Amino acid sequence: MARRTTSSSTGSSPGPRNRTPQPLPRRRRTFGDIVKAFLAFLALVVLLVGVPGALVVSVGWPLPHGAPSLEWLQQEITVGTFINVLTVIVWFAWAQFTACVLIEVKAALSGVGLPGRVPGAGPSQLLARQLVAALLLVGAAAASFTPGLSQLGQSLDGNQRGTVAAAQQTPGGLFGQQQEQAASSAAAAIAEQAANAASHADSGGSHAAKDGDTKYYRIQPPEGRHHDSLWEVAQRHLGDGRRYKEIYELNKDRTQPDGSKLSEASLIRPGWILEMPGDAHGGELVEMPDEAPQVSEQVQQQIHDYAKTGDQQQGGAGQQGGGAGDRDTAHIHVPQQRHSSERGGADQQREQADSESGSNSGSAAESASGSHDSGFSFGLPEALVGAPLLAAGLLGALGRRRRQALWQSALGAVGGRRGMEPPVPTGSAADAQDALLVGADPEGVRLLDLSLRGLAAALAAESRPLPTVYAAWLSGNGDLHLQLAQPAGKPPAPWQLGQDQTFWMLARTDAERYEDVDTAAPYPGLVSLGTMDDSRLLLNLESVPGIVSLSGSASDRAGVFASVAAELATNGWSDRMTITLVGFGQDLTPLAPNRLRHLDDVEALVETMEAETRQRRGALGAAGHDSVLTGRTGPAQHTRWAPHLVLLAAEPSAEDAVKLAELAADASRLGIGYLVGTESGDLPGAAWEMEITSQGKLLAPLLGLELDAQLLPVAQQRAVVELFVEADPERESTNSSAPPFLVDISEQGRPAVYARLVGPYEIIGLETPDGERSPLMHEALALLLLHREGVHPRVLSSALWPRGVTDDVRDALVERLRGWLGNDPDGTGRLGTDASGRLTLAKSVVSDLDVLRSLYHEATQGKGVNSRVVRGRLLTDALVLVRGPLLADRPSGRYGWLTHEIIDAQLPLLVADIGLALSAFHLEKDRAEKAIEALNAALGSAPEDERLWNELLRATHATGDGDRLKRLAADLVARSGARGLPPRTEALLDELLPTWRSGVAAAG
Repeated sequence: MARRTTSSSTGSSPGPRNRTPQPLPRRRRTFGDIVKAFLAFLALVVLLVGVPGALVVSVGWPLPHGAPSLEWLQQEITVGTFINVLTVIVWFAWAQFTACVLIEVKAALSGVGLPGRVPGAGPSQLLARQLVAALLLVGAAAASFTPGLSQLGQSLDGNQRGTVAAAQQTPGGLFGQQQEQAASSAAAAIAEQAANAASHADSGGSHAAKDGDTKYYRIQPPEGRHHDSLWEVAQRHLGDGRRYKEIYELNKDRTQPDGSKLSEASLIRPGWILEMPGDAHGGELVEMPDEAPQVSEQVQQQIHDYAKTGDQQQGGAGQQGGGAGDRDTAHIHVPQQRHSSERGGADQQREQADSESGSNSGSAAESASGSHDSGFSFGLPEALVGAPLLAAGLLGALGRRRRQALWQSALGAVGGRRGMEPPVPTGSAADAQDALLVGADPEGVRLLDLSLRGLAAALAAESRPLPTVYAAWLSGNGDLHLQLAQPAGKPPAPWQLGQDQTFWMLARTDAERYEDVDTAAPYPGLVSLGTMDDSRLLLNLESVPGIVSLSGSASDRAGVFASVAAELATNGWSDRMTITLVGFGQDLTPLAPNRLRHLDDVEALVETMEAETRQRRGALGAAGHDSVLTGRTGPAQHTRWAPHLVLLAAEPSAEDAVKLAELAADASRLGIGYLVGTESGDLPGAAWEMEITSQGKLLAPLLGLELDAQLLPVAQQRAVVELFVEADPERESTNSSAPPFLVDISEQGRPAVYARLVGPYEIIGLETPDGERSPLMHEALALLLLHREGVHPRVLSSALWPRGVTDDVRDALVERLRGWLGNDPDGTGRLGTDASGRLTLAKSVVSDLDVLRSLYHEATQGKGVNSRVVRGRLLTDALVLVRGPLLADRPSGRYGWLTHEIIDAQLPLLVADIGLALSAFHLEKDRAEKAIEALNAALGSAPEDERLWNELLRATHATGDGDRLKRLAADLVARSGARGLPPRTEALLDELLPTWRSGVAAAG
C-alpha cells in the first residue's frame, strides 16, 4: 500500500500509515439492504405503535378505574376478565420490548461497549437487536454494532459474507478488519477514508513514560470509517505505527469496561480504554480523570477502575485463548516456537546429529548470506537460495520436464538426443540451477503436502468439513501452524491446538510419520510471501474474502508477482490449478504450460472470470456444496473444485477495478483468488492490502505483517525460464549427442581412481578413509562423479548437509577430499577448481558410468560404426558393466540429493539402448538366443522399458518356438495389469501372434 503521512501542526509523521480501503461503490447500499431496513421499520412501527394502539381501540383500559372492593373480588370470572388479564400481560411484554429497542438503539448509536440487558427479555431483546440492526444497516451506524449484533441471518463459515459485527464475533477470526471492508455490503458501506488524525504535540523524541504523565485513550466509534486499530492509535498519538506493541504491552489481558480483554490477536472495541506511553500526544487523550473535567463522570470512574489493573501480572501469548478478549483478530501473528523441552526426542536427536557433523539448526538456505545489493549469495542468486519451497517446486518441475524429454527422445529420437543427457546449462542458467539445488527443501514440501492431505483425510473420516485457512506458517524448527478464519474445534490427531483456538499445529516429528493418502489437496492456493521472525508465511490466496492488492513500484511488484506465479505453478502441495496472468508473465508459461495461461488485457480477464464465476456458482449449487472446501472432502474427485488464481500486475482502470471487486466479493467460496497490483494503493474492494518496498520488505500494517519478501527478480526469472526452455521435449536440440565426458577406453587409458556406481558402490585405487568420515567422503565423491561439469561448493554442502552447515566445516571436508584423492604424477591435484569456483575432478578419476557412456558412444558413433566386430565387442563390454541400479547399497538417510537428479531416468534408458543395440547386432546374424540374453540383461535394470519387451517378442518369434512366444505374451499381459498392454505392444502381438487374445489364458 502506498506510504502516507499525516499532517499536523508539528509536521508529518514518518513511516507507513494505515488507511481504509476504498469501498466498492455499488456495495454502499444495496436494494436488499433497503428492503431489509424497510421491513424492519414496518415491524418496529407495528410492534411499538400498532400493538398499543390496537389494545387501546379493541380492549381499552384493562385495569379497574378505582381501588377494587370486596364485592369486585367476589364477582363471577367472565371471558372479559380473561381478556383483561391477557391484555395486561401483553402491555407488560410491549413495555419490555420497547425498553429493549431503546437500549439497543442507544448502544448501536453510541458504539460504547456491549448493550445493557433487560431482565427476563432474552428472546425479546434478540428480536429488538436484529430489527434495529437491519434498520441501521443502510447507514454508517452499522459499523459500530457490538458483537452481539452480528449474523443477521448470514453464515460467515459458509460464505465469508458476515457483517462487521460478524467479523468481530468470530473467535480468533483472522483478518477481522479486512473481512469488514470487503466481504459485506454493510462493511463496504462504512469503509470511508478515516478522518484526519489529531494534531501531534512535540514528544521530544522520548518513548519512555515519565512519572506523573500517565495518559489514557478511549476508543471511539467508527463514525463512518472502519474500526480503530492499535497501529492507527500509535500513528496518531506516538508518531509511529510500529509502536503499537508498546500500547499492547501496557494493556494486554487487562479487563475492559465491557468485561473483555485485549489479546495480541484482537480488535480494539469502541468504549475500551488504553493506557498510553508518557510521550503520547493529541487532543483525544486524557490525563488522570481528576485532571480531565471534560470527560463524563462515568468515563472518569472507568479510567479509575482500569488504572487499578495496571500492575497485575501479565500473561503470555500462550495463555490467550477461550476468553472474550480473544474474539477479534486484527493481525496475522507469528506462531510461538516450541521450546527444546517441548520437542520430541527425534527433534533433539536430529539437532544433536547436526551439531556433531558441524551443521547449523537452520536450513541450508538460511545459512547462506551475501550482498543484498548484488542479489547474489556466495556467487549464487540470493532470491532462489532463500526460497526453499519455490526452489523445490522449480527443481521438481525441471526434473519432470527433463525426464519427459529423455523418454520422448528414447521413443521418438527427438532432436537426436536418444539415451543422452540433457544440455548442460551455462552462465546465468547454471548459476540459477545451482541456487535451486542449494535452496530447495524437497523434504519440507513433501511433509507439507502429506500433512495437509492427512488432515483432509482425517476430517473426512470424522465427517467434518475443512476449516477455512487464511495462512500457514512454517516455523524454524519445522513445525506447521495453520491459522484459521475462526475456531473449528479440536483438530484430529496428531494435530494439536496451537497458541489459541484459531491455530492448529503439527509438529515436524508427527508429520514425518504421515503416509501417502488418496485425497485431494485441501489448500492448493497456499503460496509463500516471505519470512518473519524465523517463520515462513504462506498466504491462502483462494480464501481471501475479496481482492489482495499489492502496491509499490512496478519493478518491485514484478518480483513478487513472478515469485507467486512460479511457486503456484510448480508447488508440490496442489493437484490441478489454473493460474491466469495479466499484464506480465507471458515468458513464464514454459514453467507449467498446463497451469499457466496469459491474457492480453483486463477486458479479456473480466469476460473470462464473469463466465467462470457463474459456472462455479451453478456447479456448487447443483452439487449441494456451500463452498469448494466441502467439495474437496469425502467422495469428491481430485480434479474437481480446483482453484483459479488471478494475478493482475497492471493496475486496472476505475471501472474495471469495480467489476473485479464485484466478482471477488464471492470468490473465496468459489475457490477463486485475486492478486492485483496498484501504484497508488487505492483499489476498490481490496480486502487485504500489502506494499512491497525497494528494500524488499512486504508490509501490511492492517494485517500486522512486516516480512522479508520472497522475490524472483527479472534476471533470475529469465535464467530459470531458460532452464525450462532448454529442457522442452518438443524443442529440437542443437547440442552434440556425445556425452559431456568421454574416457579413454583403451588399455593406455587406465584411470588412477575408478569408482563403481552402477550397482554396489566400490572405489578402486584409494585407501578407505577414517571410519567416521568415510560415508561423507564417499558421498561427496559420488556427487562429483555424476557432475563432471563441476559442482559449486554451496551445492556440495547443501547436498551433504541438507539442514545447513558452517563454511569452515564445508571447507575442511573439501580439503580432506583433496588429500584423499591425491595428485596425478605431474603433481596436479585430482580435485581442482574451475574459473567459476566450481569443484571439478581430473580425468584420471573415472566411474563405471563414464565408461558405460563412452563405450556406447564409441560403438554407435565412433569406431563401431564402420566395424561390426568392434561394435559387438564394445556393446558386450558395456552391458557387462551393468550390475544393478545406481548406488544400490547406499545407506538410508543419505544421498537425498539424488531426488534432484534425473540419473534414475538416464541410466535405465542408456542400458535399454545398449541392450537394443546388442540385440540388433545378434539378430543380424540370426543369433536369436544371444539377442534374448542381451535383452533380458538390459531388462534387469530397465524393466519398464516398452522397447525392450517389444524387441524381446521379436527375438522370441525369431526362435520359431510358438509356445515360448505364447508364454511371453501371457507374462506381458499379467505384468500390464488393469491398465492393459501399450498400443504398440498390442499391435506387435497382433502381427506376430494373431491368436494371442484367445490363446494367452490357455498358455498361462
